[in-house]
Amino acid sequence: QWERLWFLILTSSFFLTLVWFYFWWEVHNDYNEINWFLYNRMGYWSDWSIPILVTTAAGFTYITVLLILALCHIAVGQQMNLHWLHKIGLMTTLITTVVTMSSIAQLWDDEWEMVFISLQATAPFLHIGALAAVTALSWLIAGQFARTEKATSQMLMFTAYLAVVVALYLVPLTISSPCIMEKKALGPKPAIIGHRGAPMLAPENTLMSFQKAVEQKIYGVQADVVLSYDGVPFLMHDKTLRRTTNVEEIFPERAYEHSSMFNWTDLEKLNAGEWFLKNDPFWTAGSLSRSDYLEAANQSVCKLADMLEVIKDNTSLILNFQDLPPAHPYYSTYINITLETILASGIRQQAVMWLPDTERQLVRQVAPGFQQTSGLKLDAERMREKGIVKLNLRYTKVTNEDVRDYAVANLSVNLYTVNEPWLYSILWCAGVQSVTSDSSHVLRKVPFPIWLMPPDEYHLIWITSDLISFIIIVGVFVFQKNPFPSPGWRLGSIRTYNPEQIMLSAAVRRSSRDVKIMKEKLIFSEINNGVETTDELSLCSENGY
Repeated sequence: QWERLWFLILTSSFFLTLVWFYFWWEVHNDYNEINWFLYNRMGYWSDWSIPILVTTAAGFTYITVLLILALCHIAVGQQMNLHWLHKIGLMTTLITTVVTMSSIAQLWDDEWEMVFISLQATAPFLHIGALAAVTALSWLIAGQFARTEKATSQMLMFTAYLAVVVALYLVPLTISSPCIMEKKALGPKPAIIGHRGAPMLAPENTLMSFQKAVEQKIYGVQADVVLSYDGVPFLMHDKTLRRTTNVEEIFPERAYEHSSMFNWTDLEKLNAGEWFLKNDPFWTAGSLSRSDYLEAANQSVCKLADMLEVIKDNTSLILNFQDLPPAHPYYSTYINITLETILASGIRQQAVMWLPDTERQLVRQVAPGFQQTSGLKLDAERMREKGIVKLNLRYTKVTNEDVRDYAVANLSVNLYTVNEPWLYSILWCAGVQSVTSDSSHVLRKVPFPIWLMPPDEYHLIWITSDLISFIIIVGVFVFQKNPFPSPGWRLGSIRTYNPEQIMLSAAVRRSSRDVKIMKEKLIFSEINNGVETTDELSLCSENGY
């Protein structure tokens, strides 16, 4: 019973670590967001994503090896006999996985939506893999069925296995992916908007970053605007300057002040590029050329006017604003100052996507050509009432049905932050018009969705896989019932052993009484099992027993 309990724990640990490993592998798209989230919690920057991934992979591999060894023991009729060190390792892995999953669920429950989105890309292939694994287990199940003496136990075992197999055969009925579609129904490639420029190629929100984005010839860029204490619009995402500048070295006593409380003359003194080379948030700093490396190291805080001069000719712009502290001298007029800066740059009004809700009516009067964009999910009727033509949302906030409904209402959707080609492919198939990305240089080279499968082809693969699996499973059960000429249900030609036989074979220095007892148990066990040859009763040891 204890061995059964440990096997149950081992199996549960395998599935839990498998889910966690799959989750953490798929959220690779959001590693930078996760690190930024942890930075805000802990107060210092550290890349936690790769250590967690390596630890998760090691734990999953360890549990998988243990499970395979346990199944091998069961296949030859032996007990699992898990060593106490492995029991400690198993429980440690299980507890760590449960605690980590619970922490993510509490701190960032929105990220679990990524699992359901990723299944739209992986479910058809995971189904085939799971079908292959369960089909391979038929050999073990058939062997166990053969060795089980009680009809009730046999029926329970067979029913449970059959239920799993039938469920897997029918799983494709629940699989829904936008990429299961006819090729001719595929919409245009989503436009790409550089998130804070090209942050994988240069420090975010710097002039170099936006120059790199323009070189990529992408559709647009997104920037975060703040107003300095003396009324100069500049680019900064965080509320403080700590993460992306050397403010702790230049103005250590002001490191935790809001970035808008600095005069422009002070902001000009800060370096906004060294952090990128030191922290290497996207693991791309090492791939920079010598000239780009030196240029990145010497970046400074970027004015909004300088950025507009770089992108105004051929690139669209999404503007996001930080709320200013009430004590800021331009607290009530920062929208007006920013509008004046944008209009003075000469950029086409139609190229600007205006995101803030503050003073939206004023913006319509001063710049009627701006594309009014909302960062909140609204229904189509409400968007028309507010004069909004575009939504800017996180990719987890909309469904494929939402995208289709907005498209029917002639409203476009931009989703952020999309970095992985597989996610870009899913959104492409779903009909999304544009995405904001940290990896614009990668996505612009994606010529076609990673996979696109017509429904008829998918149904053919599904039915064929089920038929092959069914034939193999039936063949295994039939073969196990009559393997070679030997009578009865046995696991092929593999000989099974009971614990007394194993212990007696390993006995070297034991008292004659212990060996005699084990001999008697073995003889009666073999007689009860109907052994007909004397070879199986012959045992020896170094002491001559």
